Amino acid sequence: MKVFVQIPCLNEEATLPSVLESIPKQISGVDQLEILVVNDGSSDKTVEVAKKHGVKHFVHHTRNMGLARSFRDGVDYALKHGADIVVNTDGDNQYPQSRIADLVKPIINDQADIVIGDRQTAKIAHFSPFKKLMQRVGSRVVNFAAGTDLPDAASGFRAYSRNSLVKLNIVTQFSYCMETIIQAGNKRLRIASVKIETNKKTRESRLFKNIWHHMLQSGKAILRSYIMYRPHVIFATLGSVLFVVAAIPFIRFLIFFFQGESAGHLQSLIFGSAMLVGSLLSFALLIISDLQRTNRVLLEDQLERIKEIQYRK
Repeated sequence: MKVFVQIPCLNEEATLPSVLESIPKQISGVDQLEILVVNDGSSDKTVEVAKKHGVKHFVHHTRNMGLARSFRDGVDYALKHGADIVVNTDGDNQYPQSRIADLVKPIINDQADIVIGDRQTAKIAHFSPFKKLMQRVGSRVVNFAAGTDLPDAASGFRAYSRNSLVKLNIVTQFSYCMETIIQAGNKRLRIASVKIETNKKTRESRLFKNIWHHMLQSGKAILRSYIMYRPHVIFATLGSVLFVVAAIPFIRFLIFFFQGESAGHLQSLIFGSAMLVGSLLSFALLIISDLQRTNRVLLEDQLERIKEIQYRK
C-alpha cells in the first residue's frame, strides 16, 4: 500500500517546515509514505525548504495555475508513481497532518473511497459568524447536488483512493473541492467524514480575494457540476414554471375575448407568448443537455479505461 501526501504550495517557505515535520513517518497498513510538493509558481524558497526536509517528489508550474490545476497535476504524478491513496493537505499548515492516519484508515479498511476532514467550522475562532453561516449553507447546497450528507464540503483535507481518482475528472479552474464531491456523489462513490480540529490561522487565503468572490466562484462550480449530472431538474423546472406563467395571461386574454372585451388586452397575449417561447426553449435545452449527458457518460467511461491503462502498475 503506497500513500502519497500532496501539498499544493504558493510561496509557503514560512509554513511548509511545520507541515512537513508534522506528517507521520509511518502509518499502520501503509508500506510506503511519499510526500509530493506541487510548486504552483512559487517565487520564494519553497522548493529549497522542501528539499532540505527530504522531499523527493515535485510537480513544478512555471506560473500560478490555481488550486484545481495543482490538485489535478499532483494526482496525475502520484498515480503514475503507483499511489494507492492520495492525501491532499495545504502548505499553510491549516490542517493537522497528524490525523492523516485517521484519514486513510477507512480507505485501507475498504469502508470508503473518499474521506474528508470535517473542520467543525462552527468551532473555528477566526471564522466570522457570517462565514460560518455561509459554510453551512454551502455544504447543504453541495449535499443537495451530490445526494450526500457531509458536514464540511469545502474542506481540502482529504484522502482519495486510487479507484476514485480514476473515476473523477476535474474541469473547473477554481477549486476541486465542491466539484469532486458532486461527481463522487452522482457516481455512487463512498464518501466518509472524519472530525478534525484545524491549527491556528497563519495567513489569509490566497484562493479568493474575499468571501463574496469565494461564494461566486463556488456557486458557479456547483451549478456547472449539478447541470452536468442533473440537467432535467434545472430545465424541466424552469420550463414548467414559465409554462404556468405563460398560461395565466393567455387565460386572462381568453376570458376577455369571450366577453367581447379583448381590445386593449393584447399585452397579456404578448407577455404570454414570450413566456411560452421561454418555456419551449427550456424544454429544448433539456433535450439537448440530456443528450450531452449521455455522451459525457460514454466519454467518461472511455476516459476511465484509458486511465486504468495509463496508471497500470
